[in-house]
Amino acid sequence: MGAALDRLAEMGRSATQGGGEARQRAQRKRGKLLARERLDLLLDPDSFVELDRFVTHRATDFGLDRKKFLGDGVVTGYGTISGRLVYVFSQDFTVHGGSLSEAHAEKIVKVQEMALRSGAPIVGLNDSGGARIQEGVVSLGGYADIFLRNTLASGVVPQVSVILGPCAGGAVYSPAITDFVYMVRGTSFMFVTGPDVVKMVTQEEVDMEGLGGADVHAERSGVAHFAADSEAEALQSVRDLFRYVPQNNAERPPRGAGQDAHDRRSERLLDLLPDSPNRPYDMAEVIGEVVDDGGFHEVHAGFARNLLTGFAHVGGHSVGVVANQPNVLAGVLDIDASDKGARFVRFCDAFNIPLVVFEDVPGFLPGVGQEHGGIIRHGAKLLYAFAEATVPKVTVITRKAYGGAYDVMSSKHIRGDVNLAWPTAEIAVMGPKGAVEILFRKQIAAADDPESETEARMAEYRQKFAHPYVAAARGYVDDVIDPRDTRPRLVSALDMLAPKRDSNPPRKHGNIPL
Repeated sequence: MGAALDRLAEMGRSATQGGGEARQRAQRKRGKLLARERLDLLLDPDSFVELDRFVTHRATDFGLDRKKFLGDGVVTGYGTISGRLVYVFSQDFTVHGGSLSEAHAEKIVKVQEMALRSGAPIVGLNDSGGARIQEGVVSLGGYADIFLRNTLASGVVPQVSVILGPCAGGAVYSPAITDFVYMVRGTSFMFVTGPDVVKMVTQEEVDMEGLGGADVHAERSGVAHFAADSEAEALQSVRDLFRYVPQNNAERPPRGAGQDAHDRRSERLLDLLPDSPNRPYDMAEVIGEVVDDGGFHEVHAGFARNLLTGFAHVGGHSVGVVANQPNVLAGVLDIDASDKGARFVRFCDAFNIPLVVFEDVPGFLPGVGQEHGGIIRHGAKLLYAFAEATVPKVTVITRKAYGGAYDVMSSKHIRGDVNLAWPTAEIAVMGPKGAVEILFRKQIAAADDPESETEARMAEYRQKFAHPYVAAARGYVDDVIDPRDTRPRLVSALDMLAPKRDSNPPRKHGNIPL
């Protein structure tokens, strides 16, 4: 027995050495952590249990028979985050550049299937050069096996991808299917074709950072939901995410542990809204005044900044927040904001997370670029997502709610449960200026002072239409509230809606306008 135990210890040491000390030093020199060090930061101390650490590759061509590494370039297993079970895999770039072989893929597929059967989240730490060329189509088949499990697990268990090195070619599509993608500035990259291929095909010169770096995907493409300055920061952000997200689609999300009084009023909300309806303000400050302890875990912070999305606790309830941001493009809905919002709303609905909407929207962004880019199709995604959602939905209209955008932002007409408005809310087909220029075009043209006539007509329009009381009289708004009471009213609504049951017609699935 002693000899067997010694052999086990020796094999275990070999498994933890990855591709060897020289390659591990090279990994650190690039500013990157080792595969197991990353798991230590992600998971609770001493909670990680490794699986398949003695697996090696099977191919023998092109020199692969000369050296086999235990684990074959990926560390897999399970552990806990804040005491809750998660399954994990962490690719090891020191072993064949983290490239994916048949055995490597089988290890990932195994934990994917275990996560699905156990009803627990899966977190993938990606650091790979792509498919292992020496294994040819077998490696490509391995990717497809992973893609299939990503798809089957979608909406059943949360899936998180953390990009901690290169992720290129077909490898990018597994993270793209998952719920949240994290990247690190300077060391993580995602692209379908690298800079050399881009230059050869299109004559465009670009480096890896400019083509597929963290900020590119967090701010322009929208592929990444979070961009961090270090691996430690990214992994801590993943841990923070799980404060709001349930284990699976059959569970409720975890309650917040804050001590913020449920009946707390906020005097500051009276000062955040400008007197002029055309002046911007920061909706993030409104959110901070309302949620528990001011904590807002923003998602997609750098992308489509005219719409805010993120998680918070309100009266202990975990909620997904969707809010127009008047500070950026006046809070209009455009192509990117519609995609961003729709994706987030559907995640929350899949995982039983109530939605809280803060609305101040002047409409959809006009312009040839938006129309030709498909704003109709993209805006319909957000409409579809809100209409389809069966979780509790509470909306607060702070100021503008114009045109079709009023309908889209979880209005009563698409099954909004509780819809509240501040006295400053303007709910109308369009803004006063545009409306009077249509309704009173002849009178304004004939007036001695067209500007004064326009102002007078706008004042008349506001008095008759651009306020919340017409909508409230119809029951489209449940109540017009003192802004200072926003938090207590939200807590009350979420408490009341906690046992809500709603469903959609039986079907295989809907056909969202992708």
